[in-house]
Amino acid sequence: MARAIVLVIDSFGVGHAPDAANFGGINANTFANLSRYFYQHEKRKISVPNLAKMGLVQAAFEAGKSEFPVEEQKPEQGAYGYAAELSTGKDTPSGHWEMMCVPVLFDWDYFPKEGNAFPVDLIDKINLATGYKGILGDCHASGTDIINKLGEEHIKSGLPICYTSADSVFQVAAHEEHFGLDNLYKYCETVRELLADMNVGRVIARPFVGSSPADFTRTGNRRDYSILPPSPTVLDAFTQAGGHVISVGKIADIYAHQGISEKTKATGIDALVDATITHINSAQDKSLIFTNLVNFDQDYGHRRDPVGYALALENFDKRMPEIISAMNDDDVLFLTADHGCDPTWPGNDHTREYVPVIAFHKQVRSVNIGERGTFADIGQTIADLFSLDKMPYGTSFLSDLDL
Repeated sequence: MARAIVLVIDSFGVGHAPDAANFGGINANTFANLSRYFYQHEKRKISVPNLAKMGLVQAAFEAGKSEFPVEEQKPEQGAYGYAAELSTGKDTPSGHWEMMCVPVLFDWDYFPKEGNAFPVDLIDKINLATGYKGILGDCHASGTDIINKLGEEHIKSGLPICYTSADSVFQVAAHEEHFGLDNLYKYCETVRELLADMNVGRVIARPFVGSSPADFTRTGNRRDYSILPPSPTVLDAFTQAGGHVISVGKIADIYAHQGISEKTKATGIDALVDATITHINSAQDKSLIFTNLVNFDQDYGHRRDPVGYALALENFDKRMPEIISAMNDDDVLFLTADHGCDPTWPGNDHTREYVPVIAFHKQVRSVNIGERGTFADIGQTIADLFSLDKMPYGTSFLSDLDL
């Protein structure tokens, strides 16, 4: 029986979504704008020939309603299109849950942008439960900026750095050696429990190392503590039907470990790709290998580094033949994203964008599957591929894949 591989190019938007005005992102376009910036500053077009052959560039042209500087390669093999998001947020859980047929149709709770971010009574409860005498930060901030600003004070005081963003999230940065990784995880688990009455999507542990702002560096030991999706996802249906779901990267955290059979952590895009290939080479039939390539988002999107993003994308493109070579003839590879994070956009928040929808197997012809009304079309297609019951959201495009 076929296996499915889902690669999420975290933050790789391809044009502002129809409702982008509601999210402050009109004209945001992660792929197009980083390509224009790259061409202007590096004096050459970005080159992603393997992804282009699958239809990624053409899908991006159509989603953004315009062309942009990229070494063009016409689609040769693969179903390609792009999808709008139904969910009310432009965050990681919303995008991923919708991808697996559970869109977020409720409003998240967010922390205020002005003044102190967290309610005094919440901080009092956290201090009482954890034994710490206070927190540092208590504001909206970029993760790297706040570590550079408060990292030395954190080391001296022993107090955790707590901050938030435009997403529904409570983030805790702490030094792996001075604060301790296990202490950081325990602290975040306590915060997660104390947020039970609030609809906050994630508590994120953000460990770092170094001795000063000159060398403070976040490590790969990040951990996300998510609330459960509001209803069963395709992952739940698949595992209940005897399937095997393999999480690579932060996927298991995003789904609160529900519907996950096996998990592998890795740090960096190449390591995540390596882990994915290892699983493709060894996974049993009726497996779903699900990988999030977080570094596109955290290292380049949020840090507003268009050149770094472009170079990382080119490197990922070079790895595609390895992935395809490892696949069996009846395996299906899906490429998509969970939201946008245009590295040329003001601020450092996500952008509300279409995401690419690419499906590939070794016998598929080139076919344009057009604009999709929801990310859930991917999950519905996976459900169809494995003969699962139809999910409440999404439209399968399995019939376009020549299986």
